[in-house]
Amino acid sequence: MKFEEIIKELKNKIYKPIYFLYGEESYFIDKITDYISENILTEAEKAFNQTVMYGKDSKIEDVINAAKRFPMMANHQVLIVKEAQNLKQIEKLQFYAEQPLNSTILVVNLKSRNFDKRKKVYKALKKTAVIFESKKLYENQVGSWITSYLKSKKYSISPVSSKLLTDFLGTDLSKISNELDKLIISLPENTTITPEHIEKNIGISKDYNIFELQNALGQKDVLKANRIINHFANNPKANPMVMVIISLFNYFSKILTYHYTKDKSQNNIASVLGVHPFFVKDYVMAGGKYNIRKTVSIISLLREYDMKSKGYNNVSTTNGDLLKELVFKILH
Repeated sequence: MKFEEIIKELKNKIYKPIYFLYGEESYFIDKITDYISENILTEAEKAFNQTVMYGKDSKIEDVINAAKRFPMMANHQVLIVKEAQNLKQIEKLQFYAEQPLNSTILVVNLKSRNFDKRKKVYKALKKTAVIFESKKLYENQVGSWITSYLKSKKYSISPVSSKLLTDFLGTDLSKISNELDKLIISLPENTTITPEHIEKNIGISKDYNIFELQNALGQKDVLKANRIINHFANNPKANPMVMVIISLFNYFSKILTYHYTKDKSQNNIASVLGVHPFFVKDYVMAGGKYNIRKTVSIISLLREYDMKSKGYNNVSTTNGDLLKELVFKILH
């Protein structure tokens, strides 16, 4: 089942005896668990009927025995097992999964990359449980997620603002949602979030950020690029070189992909590059400034300066000076 489908069923009071939640992205796992924890039982019922166990401190036998208990003065008991990736012999859950109690809502949080679907326990869970794999979003999916998240709270966001957040915060949805929640506290509903809002409330400069550096390089705006890179050099903690290089590598890789894409229509380029159609014009412009040969050369430069930043063939040059050298070579 999808995340939205699970939440919808829970809101409609359609409960399953087991929720087996696994995967790398903790955000969705935590959201489902929190909803069950906060909404299934009343506060009075929780005292006797809601239990949280931790995989590293529990035995699978303890989990199964707890799941087999009947609720006291309530229709359900809720049993949440957190950090189940640390639960030894989890395969034994198969015996409970084959005949679970309908009065127990067992939530198993297993935060790891995958779960072996060949195991008997997985096959047993498929018959009686809601199984949800929480996958990490790719960078090109985060912008849409931000838009949907804010829409659910009656806010909107400009494409530039969304890109600014993604470049600065990465793909950690818990981190992004926390920052968005702090941001909208001070803004009235139906506000469209702008770079100015982000700078004022989150502290991401609307003028000195990796997105603006990419734009300056894409336009070969020497003055703007140097102004931004000087700011980065003077604020290394806020703009670590490794993150700048990763972002520029992704950016110029997209330019190279643009060159080799035959169908250069806006929708196709947006799909191939994994960007919002709003930004296609920026890659068209950059493609005109950097031919294939120069783009390949820049990608090689980025690899070279990544190694230098780690001390390879570099004894004393600071990361700030390395960034300045790198940008100079990109532009000339």
